[in-house]
Amino acid sequence: MNTACDADKVTIIGRVNGAFGVRGWIKISSFTDPATNILNYLPWLMQQDDGWKVVEPLTLRAQGTGFVAQLPGIDDRDAAAALKGQLIAVNASALPDAGLDEYYWKDLIGLEVLDTAGAPLGTVVDMLATGANDVLVVELNTGGAQELIPFHRRFVPELDLAAGYLKVDWAIGELI
Repeated sequence: MNTACDADKVTIIGRVNGAFGVRGWIKISSFTDPATNILNYLPWLMQQDDGWKVVEPLTLRAQGTGFVAQLPGIDDRDAAAALKGQLIAVNASALPDAGLDEYYWKDLIGLEVLDTAGAPLGTVVDMLATGANDVLVVELNTGGAQELIPFHRRFVPELDLAAGYLKVDWAIGELI
C-alpha cells in the first residue's frame, strides 16, 4: 500500500462490511449507481490512520447482493474483520463527468441553500437515498437544526455548482 492523495480529491464508492470466509476475503457494499460500477474503478483507495492508501484487489467479484474482494496482505478472517467499516474510494478524476442534470453527491454537499427569493437558509451537509428520489440534508442557519428536502426539480428549481448554491421551493419547518 502506498500513500495516495488528499481527502479533497477522492470520491467514496463503497465500504467494507466485514469478513467473508476464513481466507481473508472482505464483503463490500457499493455506493455506485449501478452498484456493479464498483467493479470498474480500480485501484481503490482505503482510508488508514495516516491517510488514503492505494489498494489493488487481487480478486473482486459480485456475491449475492454485494461484492467480495481479496486484498494483498489480508490472509485470514481476523485481518479481514479488522477492516470492517473502512471506506473505499477512488481518485475523483477517475469518475466520468456527470451528464446533463446529473450530479455527484460529493458536489452537492457544502452548497449554500437559498430560498426562491435568494435568502440564505442553510448548507447541504449530507444526502440520503430513499428509493423514490435522493434527499438533501440541510443544516439550517437558525440553530443548527436539519431539514430534509427532496432533491427533485419541483423543490430545487435552480442549482449552480460554479456559484456554490441551490435554491429551494420549500417551507422550512412546515409541511407542504
